[in-house]
Amino acid sequence: MDDLFRRYHRELQHIAYRRFGDPELAADLAQDTFVRYLGLARRQPADTIENPRFFLIRVMRNLIIDFGRHRLRRGVPASLDDVQDELLDDKPGPAELLILREQLSMLHEALGELPENCRRALLLNRIDGLGHAAIAERLGVSSSMVSKYIMRALHHCACRLGLLDD
Repeated sequence: MDDLFRRYHRELQHIAYRRFGDPELAADLAQDTFVRYLGLARRQPADTIENPRFFLIRVMRNLIIDFGRHRLRRGVPASLDDVQDELLDDKPGPAELLILREQLSMLHEALGELPENCRRALLLNRIDGLGHAAIAERLGVSSSMVSKYIMRALHHCACRLGLLDD
């Protein structure tokens, strides 16, 4: 066995390295090849293997196939840090839902406190996606007045939600 190891270990390791490009994996597979060969030699006489080099290469190729199948079944290894975002549920929890509901209620109240044109200008812009010119036409005011309405509404809502100081 020692003689076979010295003659063929490097060649077997090179075969595995060419397949996977990982020197540590190649060394492990070469060693496993000899372990399997030794297990077979213990069960039957060693002289029944006519060409040990061919036999070792065949065992190595079988190990490579087995490892490739195992890798496919297992998938790509990834650390928890790499997949953390995929594991997290992006739905808000109960505490966050309560906070969001309170903020929505405060926003609704803040919108109710605004003058009609300010509220309509903000909603037409943010909800309906209309530009200043279209809003100005609907409200019968200038585009510059629409800008002032929207800025006033945003400032008021942000202050009521505690995002800005009054």
